[in-house]
Amino acid sequence: MTPPRLLTRGREVVTRRIADETLIVPIAGGVGDLDAIYTLNEVAARVWELLEQPITAEQIVDAIVEEFDVTRERAVEDVSDLLETLEQAGLAV
Repeated sequence: MTPPRLLTRGREVVTRRIADETLIVPIAGGVGDLDAIYTLNEVAARVWELLEQPITAEQIVDAIVEEFDVTRERAVEDVSDLLETLEQAGLAV
């Protein structure tokens, strides 16, 4: 049996919280890529915070279920979708 894969943030980014949203701006060549700004809602922003340290997808789901009013099944689906998007963008590895 293989151990759970640890996830963490990927390439360099700048993260800013404005009003109720978290913005992620990837940095390329020392300059923000303004064509690739990501806007995160409250739950996605929490997942982003959790990715500051290596963590498994299961641990992320556990935290989301504990902190938000969501079923485990919905959390698994939403976290999986978000992690896939972040990985495809190179924001999580």
